Amino acid sequence: MDRIGQKSEQILCYSFLPEDGIERIIGLRRRLTRRIRENAEVVGSDEVFFEGDPVNISDLYNEKAGILDDEDDGEVDLASYAYQIWKNAIDDDPKLQKIIPEYPDVIYSTRKAEISDTNPEGVIVYTKTADDNDVLTWIDTGNNIITQSQLRILKTAACKPETTAVHKIPEHHKLVATGVEYIKDTESDIGGQLGKKTGARYRVYMRLNSYYREYQNTLFANENLKRAIDEIYKYPLREYARDSLNRWLKTGIDDQRLAELVVALREEGRLCIIDKEELENRPPKIICSLGLKA
Repeated sequence: MDRIGQKSEQILCYSFLPEDGIERIIGLRRRLTRRIRENAEVVGSDEVFFEGDPVNISDLYNEKAGILDDEDDGEVDLASYAYQIWKNAIDDDPKLQKIIPEYPDVIYSTRKAEISDTNPEGVIVYTKTADDNDVLTWIDTGNNIITQSQLRILKTAACKPETTAVHKIPEHHKLVATGVEYIKDTESDIGGQLGKKTGARYRVYMRLNSYYREYQNTLFANENLKRAIDEIYKYPLREYARDSLNRWLKTGIDDQRLAELVVALREEGRLCIIDKEELENRPPKIICSLGLKA
């Protein structure tokens, strides 16, 4: 419970779970437990009912700590995890804040790693897709994708400041190319239709879609705005539009001015990439790669 900024010495907490007296009358817990057990008997124990089972329900009523936590919290907030790595690094060595951003794209290195069946020799590739999604890929020397877990790849790539570089594996650049092709082939599945929630495309679409619904059939929400919103949903933003919208979003632009900006970009042909051939020729940008060598 968040007590930050609260003055009260007592906080009242309300629960939908019935107390024993009420439970005797309505039998909610008993009925839920029975339904869950019956579900397991009918469709198999591998299935769950309301994302729970008799043990979880019991733990929930007994207020077992962590019962509502996700199984893998780290995957959910990968951006925060990565940012914390960066923050710790520049706190320990402030010079890195100037050195690292000046490195050119496509830079690569290799380090020794503990190689096993689950952690094979290969290359980790970090790319930024045309839709502005950050993606990590790990390819072994047999051109196989090891895992799609971004958190696992990030942890595998971890190095200490004193870690020394070694000579690259012979297949390094070939594996990087394999990783880029894989990302390009699966890009439509990365981040959802509108990309990541912090991206310009997602933020602009969500704001303007709500704005249009609120002011529909008025002078503020016309057919031109509707067409622009539909295009943002169906097609990726052009780089110019993405950069421009990101700048304006940082200034706190209001919805009406944002709508006017988007309509103007569309009329100028600078909002979205609609041409099929142009859509197909948008390779991911390689930021860097790291070889893992025995």
